[in-house]
Amino acid sequence: MSLLVRLASVEAPVGQIVFYRSAYALLPIIAYLIWHGQFPSGLKTRRPGGHLKRSLFGCAAMFFSFVSLAHLPLALASALGFLAPLLAVPAAMVFLRERPGAAVIGAAFAGFFGVVLMLAPAFDGPSLDRHTVIGVAAGLAMAVTTAAAKVEIKALTATEASGTIAFYFAVVCALAGLATWPLGWASPVGSSLGYLIGAGFAGGFAHIAMTEALARAPASTLAPFEYTTMLWALAFDALIFGLLPSPMSLAGALVVVTAAAVVAFADKIVLQVQRIG
Repeated sequence: MSLLVRLASVEAPVGQIVFYRSAYALLPIIAYLIWHGQFPSGLKTRRPGGHLKRSLFGCAAMFFSFVSLAHLPLALASALGFLAPLLAVPAAMVFLRERPGAAVIGAAFAGFFGVVLMLAPAFDGPSLDRHTVIGVAAGLAMAVTTAAAKVEIKALTATEASGTIAFYFAVVCALAGLATWPLGWASPVGSSLGYLIGAGFAGGFAHIAMTEALARAPASTLAPFEYTTMLWALAFDALIFGLLPSPMSLAGALVVVTAAAVVAFADKIVLQVQRIG
């Protein structure tokens, strides 16, 4: 999906990409709800305000993410995305009153250090590239808003089905993207139109795949697959855009991904240490 967004951004503005990404994602999401016998009955909710709050945070995160993808290499934009679970740690402490262990808090600090390493080469030199500044700022804003959205999702899942959350999120984002139409949209044809529609279907199917995976396996078992995002991003950057990261940026990205993995596996790590002890 990120690759298709990156390709679509050559011609289409971000608001138009958000609309296509969200509107076409509704098709597989609705098909998924029908498959589970939850359409339209599954759309009933007692927490419309909660859905709106989650969707607004998520929609803001999508806008920032797509701006970041339009201005940065895939690998750098993807690495910034891994800041979200790290930022979710202090957010959960404040808003959900969770008390993470020392390993999780230490991993969060290490992740921020990794971001500094990752971004240092981009800001090195006599002249600063405008695209880099915009992309990094958007990526950091995306991480903050994604962390806020994750806190809202955590609260919603206590009473709401995942398909319901996904449906309302896609609807709100499609409307937000559509609201940018008066600002000027491109008239995509051929491959450009394919990139826009493909991003929508890819995003919708990805959400379904994630939901089905979480229904069948522990989150800790599935977490390593999420971290292969960096491998895909590096491969696409090299093969399609001819971009290779600097050694320092690559080291910083690995620190961020490792820190995010520690946050995901913290409970298992503590249990293993206790068993060994």
